[in-house]
Amino acid sequence: MTEVEMGEAKFVQVVTTLDDRDAALSLARSALEARVAACAQLGGPIRSVYRWQGAVEEADEFMLVFKTTAAGYPALERHILDRHPYETPEIVCTPVVAGNPAYLDWVAAETGQ
Repeated sequence: MTEVEMGEAKFVQVVTTLDDRDAALSLARSALEARVAACAQLGGPIRSVYRWQGAVEEADEFMLVFKTTAAGYPALERHILDRHPYETPEIVCTPVVAGNPAYLDWVAAETGQ
């Protein structure tokens, strides 16, 4: 598990990508069922260009953006790692520094935080 410094942020957005739409939807649903995220938004396909094992690669992927609490991030990260098909999946956590208080209250309630 990654050590995370969130500063004052109580909420985060977490991004990952998958190469299959159905797999992305399955991961989104499982995270909500496990209550490690309140929401997941699926976008794509997007075209990713990246360096992997010494070569420049390209692939169509689907981006998932999860909404959760900073305290809940480690559980979401573990959930993604346990279910993600990639050897080294992208998991990027961005602190939310401000937001609609009612929405953020909903995120906290849906994740049990």
